[in-house]
Amino acid sequence: MDRVIEKKFWNKKKIWTIAGIAGLGLLAFASFYLTSGNAKLNVESDRITISEIKEGPFQEFIPVNGVVMPLSTIYLDAMEGGRVEEKFVEDGAMMKKDQPILRLSNTDLELQLANQETQVFNVLTQMQISKNNAEQNSINRQNQDAEVDNALKEAERLYNVNKKLYDKKAIGLQEYQSSKNLYDYQQRRKKLTEDIMKTDAVSMKQQVNQMGESYDQMKRTLALMRKKVGDLIVRAPVDGQLTSLDAEIGQNKNKGERLGQIDVTNGFKVRVDIDEHYLSRVFTDLKGEAVVAGKNYTLTIRKVYTQVTGGRFQVDMMFADSVPAGIRRGQTLQIRLALSDERKAILLAKGGFYQQTGGNWIFKVNDNGTVAYKIDIQLGSQNPDYYEVMQGLKVGDKVITSSYENYGNIQELVLKKGNP
Repeated sequence: MDRVIEKKFWNKKKIWTIAGIAGLGLLAFASFYLTSGNAKLNVESDRITISEIKEGPFQEFIPVNGVVMPLSTIYLDAMEGGRVEEKFVEDGAMMKKDQPILRLSNTDLELQLANQETQVFNVLTQMQISKNNAEQNSINRQNQDAEVDNALKEAERLYNVNKKLYDKKAIGLQEYQSSKNLYDYQQRRKKLTEDIMKTDAVSMKQQVNQMGESYDQMKRTLALMRKKVGDLIVRAPVDGQLTSLDAEIGQNKNKGERLGQIDVTNGFKVRVDIDEHYLSRVFTDLKGEAVVAGKNYTLTIRKVYTQVTGGRFQVDMMFADSVPAGIRRGQTLQIRLALSDERKAILLAKGGFYQQTGGNWIFKVNDNGTVAYKIDIQLGSQNPDYYEVMQGLKVGDKVITSSYENYGNIQELVLKKGNP
């Protein structure tokens, strides 16, 4: 007789089915839990940086680099082109004003100078000849005037005598009229001679003035030409140090070409590069600090160059008090440029968290240090060490300031001690 086999409720198929459903449910729950507002993540506390909020002096400043430069620099350009014939000093030499640096040669200029000198000599010779001619002409005119004057006097005397004789009927009308005509003629001749002498005097004066002006102009031209030739010897315009000298014997230099520079050694300034982001906040009289040979020095902005090149602009800073001993041209200084006055503030140490949060939120650690939860904050100004806290945190709070790169949308961090 066949025996009835009792059918089992928990067979393998049913078990695997239930297990699959349970696994899917657990996976869905985990997914919901991790993506919901209460998502948590275990974090080893020794792998993160926890900083305490504190109150202290705060000053907004930026670190910048500056290059030491002479207080003023005079550039040496070739006033005239030419070939380098001689160098009197080498680069780096200390110069006195008007001390020669190098000599150029330019045959065209030297030939022009010789021609100009010849022209001036010719004009001077011509002026002397004209002056001699004028003097001789003046003497001739004076002799002629003397003769005319004498003839007039004689004609006047004869006329007066004949007039008296004619009135007494001692001579005839013809003789009287002849003396009168001669007297009238001599009077007209005297007036004509005087007019000619006046005209000659004016003409000669104009001629002399014109020749004098021409001569003066040629002398000025000659002086200018001599200066141009003199400029072939390049001299130091001021006392200072010769730097960047670019000239070798036999080298041809064009007019206006840079030959070098003179650094005036009566002081130094610092040329500083600053990111264009701060252009609107940087102005004259802002101060900065630099450490040179272990000593702090204060610098002040004296000039702002607003032209932006490569995302940066420049300022000139001057040492406020003393200049560091032994400082050299070209030396680089690290400067803390202050953008605000020092004040008391609630301070948050800088860290990698800012890259993910933008300073809008942070993980705050609870009192017993086991959990860190996400809170909103508001930050103000900053410097290389701290942010100024405006809202969301108070003195004594502890926050995580290391990077949040691996936290995603996590809302709470469970802080665990790492394995020993």
